[in-house]
Amino acid sequence: MTSTATELVTMPRSGLPIARMRSVYRVGDVKRRLDKLPAKEHEQLRATYERMLERGCERFQVKPSGVPAMDHLYEELPNFVAVLDEVKRQLALCSDSRDALEITPMLLLGPPGVGKTHFAREIAQLLGTGMGFLSMSSLTAGWVLSGASSQWKGARPGKVFETLVDGEYANPVMVVDEIDKSGGEHAYDPLGALYSLLEHDTAGAFTDEFAEVPIDASQVIWVATANDERAIPDPLLNRMNVFEVRAPDRDAARTIATRLYRGIRADHDWGNRFAPAPADDVLDAMSQLAPREMRRAWSCAFGNAKLAGRNVIEVRDLPEAQGRKAAIGFVQ
Repeated sequence: MTSTATELVTMPRSGLPIARMRSVYRVGDVKRRLDKLPAKEHEQLRATYERMLERGCERFQVKPSGVPAMDHLYEELPNFVAVLDEVKRQLALCSDSRDALEITPMLLLGPPGVGKTHFAREIAQLLGTGMGFLSMSSLTAGWVLSGASSQWKGARPGKVFETLVDGEYANPVMVVDEIDKSGGEHAYDPLGALYSLLEHDTAGAFTDEFAEVPIDASQVIWVATANDERAIPDPLLNRMNVFEVRAPDRDAARTIATRLYRGIRADHDWGNRFAPAPADDVLDAMSQLAPREMRRAWSCAFGNAKLAGRNVIEVRDLPEAQGRKAAIGFVQ
């Protein structure tokens, strides 16, 4: 499927202009499938085809006019430097050419709570594109990526189809969270669709089993997260750039905690009543937490300090360590 150039359309918050439109399916294919449907049957499938025709086949394709400012991400996510460097390289390569942004599917491998899912959301915001999210740990159907045949009761399109057809972008960020927890208890392999979706050539004509209309998923930016790569089949690992994301060291953890403190304080009117920065001993205590736990801990601490009639958070305001999971440890 081909894209067609248009004038500059809009300017997302990230500063990346959308300069192209791209067809993500062929209208003729949809019309032919719709015409073949028996009258008064397959109402959900009929509604899907009608929605596709109503929406049209063109979606925005993000095209950077230059490398966006990323310093804030390097500061906020100091344990993701290697991944950020890769994204920055690809942005630089296509910034002054007619080429589309191409980022090799990436796997963020690391312990729970180090910010892998947060990173994926930040990348979507940086690019000014949409995002689809799929948590494999809560997966209840093996066909959630690729859709299920319309012959089955309760069948519906898969997540890839929905993100491209119902979204605004041809190159959304698709997050497959905890890909190592997909399990093997499904009638169909929940990861099976990824074998073609992660390959640029085959992804260009990906067919959802529900709609049975080829869609162009070749521009999707894939970000998978996992704790243990041993649970991921080698053919999938070979299709992705694997980045090992370690827990931040003590200094980096303090930096993350400080940014979260200032962000929470700035986002609330009551934040003006608290000190501009946390005390060193409080930061030392906070640096022992995983980044995912820090925001909850700050929220608790702000509330406890307020109840105590103070505008400065003390160590005793932080959640009790009793019952907390063992710390991940620090990178030396």
